[in-house]
Amino acid sequence: MENNEKTTLQQAIHFAKVPVIISLFLSPIRYTLELIGLPENAIFIIGLLWLTLGFAIYLGIKTFNEKKPYQIILLSLIIFSPISRIPVAILWWIDTKWEIGTHYGLYYDSFGDALLNHVIYGSLVQLIPAFLLGTITIAIMRYR
Repeated sequence: MENNEKTTLQQAIHFAKVPVIISLFLSPIRYTLELIGLPENAIFIIGLLWLTLGFAIYLGIKTFNEKKPYQIILLSLIIFSPISRIPVAILWWIDTKWEIGTHYGLYYDSFGDALLNHVIYGSLVQLIPAFLLGTITIAIMRYR
């Protein structure tokens, strides 16, 4: 391998950087919009799942000619998904601590439960459909 070639992990980190940054702002923006009083159906489109699916399509388009595009997509999603879910767990804590009453404060009895469910389960909810969509995008790009 030449010195200027990136490893699969380096490529995955490179591709995950911008979506991670976007995701760290996305949940607080959605939370604020809910506090302002916008109905949930109006802010539904501002969500991590939609960002993740868009990210997967982008990755499929960008990596279809790479040596290991499926590994790059999977690793990028594994990096992105849990990090993107951390603000959701933090917002759960804020919402329950001060009894604000948004949808973020629902379902869990402790921060540990919220962290486990948002970061682990929530990551899988993002990762599985996004990886499938990314692989379909690669197949379409290679077929064209």
